[in-house]
Amino acid sequence: MTERQIRAILDSVAEGKTTATAAMRALRELPFQDLGFAKLDHHRTLRRGFPEVILGQTKTVEQIVAIGRGMIKSRANFIVSRLGQDKARAVRSKIKALTYYPEAQIGALMFEARRIRGHGELMVISAGTSDIPVAEEAAVCAELFGNRVTRLYDVGVAGLQRLTANLDSIRRATVLIVVAGMEGALPSVVAGLIDKPVIAVPTSIGYGAAFAGLAALLAMLNTCASGVTVVNIDNGFGAAVAATLINRSGIERDGTD
Repeated sequence: MTERQIRAILDSVAEGKTTATAAMRALRELPFQDLGFAKLDHHRTLRRGFPEVILGQTKTVEQIVAIGRGMIKSRANFIVSRLGQDKARAVRSKIKALTYYPEAQIGALMFEARRIRGHGELMVISAGTSDIPVAEEAAVCAELFGNRVTRLYDVGVAGLQRLTANLDSIRRATVLIVVAGMEGALPSVVAGLIDKPVIAVPTSIGYGAAFAGLAALLAMLNTCASGVTVVNIDNGFGAAVAATLINRSGIERDGTD
């Protein structure tokens, strides 16, 4: 349940249009709904300003559908991350309103229209084409969280002219999410060229000694460029949350989310 929905219930009681009993019935599932295998956090949007995000990777279709229907009942926006295409087809056969973003492997159902918030533009940069799925997870989540998002892909350090040719657009961004596998050098390069926060995302792309992203993670943690924050391997979602909070910093919530 969102702040807007709770405010509407309270206003209705104050105006005498809704009884206290009816209001209590509407609010009875706060702060969470117990499904046994899951406890749905209907206060998430109210507390954090973000919709509920369901990790779909290890959940069954039946579990995702049950959680989704619980969120639908409360008319709350929700996102399903790490939702493979086969599983997405099965879920959408039961929740037809779910929108699916195949490259990002994200499903979303948004009851309330996305409202742009934040100071400015959030840019997602990928080092290589192979990093795009993680970059798209970050970009799509950031868009669903209410950011203006631009993308700049395949501009890694193997050909720095591809990056430097886009410096003007990079400098216009308020926050940057930089996604890289292999040796993970790109976030350090970007942070050394601009004066904006950089969220670095190591990916599991790379040959044997890349250790499924560990080499990139350690390189990013040991960067000599200041102002770089590092999230976990392949964690585009986490980068989107961090970048969104930075982009919203200092903006007062007006009670309409």
